[in-house]
Amino acid sequence: MDRADAVIVGAGVVGLAIAETLARRGIPALILDGEPHFGSWTSSRNSEVIHAGIYYSPGSLKARLCVEGRDKIYAFCESSGVPHKRLGKIIFAHSPDQSGELDAIEHAADTAGAGKLERLTSGQAKRLEPELDVADALLSPMTGIIDAHNYMLALIGSAQARGANLVCSTKVIRATRSWDLWHIWIEGMDAPVLETPILVNSAGLAAQTLARSIEGLPADRVPPLRLARGVYFAHSGRLPFNHLIYPVPEPGGLGTHLTLDLAGQARFGPDVEWIDDIDYTVDPARKERFVNAARRIWPKIDPDRLQPGYAGIRPKLSGPDQPSADFLIEGPGEHGLPGLVNLFGIESPGLTASLAIGDLVAQKLS
Repeated sequence: MDRADAVIVGAGVVGLAIAETLARRGIPALILDGEPHFGSWTSSRNSEVIHAGIYYSPGSLKARLCVEGRDKIYAFCESSGVPHKRLGKIIFAHSPDQSGELDAIEHAADTAGAGKLERLTSGQAKRLEPELDVADALLSPMTGIIDAHNYMLALIGSAQARGANLVCSTKVIRATRSWDLWHIWIEGMDAPVLETPILVNSAGLAAQTLARSIEGLPADRVPPLRLARGVYFAHSGRLPFNHLIYPVPEPGGLGTHLTLDLAGQARFGPDVEWIDDIDYTVDPARKERFVNAARRIWPKIDPDRLQPGYAGIRPKLSGPDQPSADFLIEGPGEHGLPGLVNLFGIESPGLTASLAIGDLVAQKLS
């Protein structure tokens, strides 16, 4: 068998950030992914937003790692030349009876250390965004957008410069324990091909499946996986908005919102649809719902310019009628198996938190 200093399963943005963090600490990892390309799942099917850390319960991993990760990702983008822009975000109440929800968001953001949000009257919000149909609003100046693909390329480049390697089209199906090493089994092989003292399960939507195949891991350390599909509809042509525009959140997500990419193109989404199997289909029949949601942001929108875009799937740990679950990141201190870290439920704000997650994984392995 070949020997690796560490094996990371999953070449999404979080797995790559963990690899970059470990490489900086002198542990060059071998990153394995079953797809032909890195970042093929959740990492390439999201809003590409750098979140400020507004919505998450104070004291939760999501709250702490989002704020820490936000600062780290901005610094990394600056030093590595990754395209990004701090646009700012407006969270708006469509009607006065939603103002109380803005109060709660403002308080939670302050408690979580996300930075002070600016309260805007309807008139102040309209001076920033004249086309927005708004009764009351919050401005988050720390929110931004990023080129997620180029961010992942920069993480790979930094990790590889320090000895890490990425191997795609290589699906890990099992891990067994022999003395103080993990033996890694690859699909299509009838014996383990790698041994390593460190195994990081950052497989995203497949993390639970992999975890159940890890020898010695108690079944009660593997949480159930809930799938929530989020669909985006793209708008052709430029919009009269300069900020990201979010309604007050809805159960399971942040509500159908307006995001811009670095080229100024707009998309509305994602919505929330609970599904049983991984399926990225975008049903054109959902357009009417998106038009109605978009009109709450921009009443003058031309429906003919809104077309099906793409879908992403959130790897959630809570169901539709349950409180939103936190990230679950467990190392030897939690499950008792040396050199193993499992990451479950890494949905939003996973992109923003990625480098902070890398630090946490490194701490759990030290």
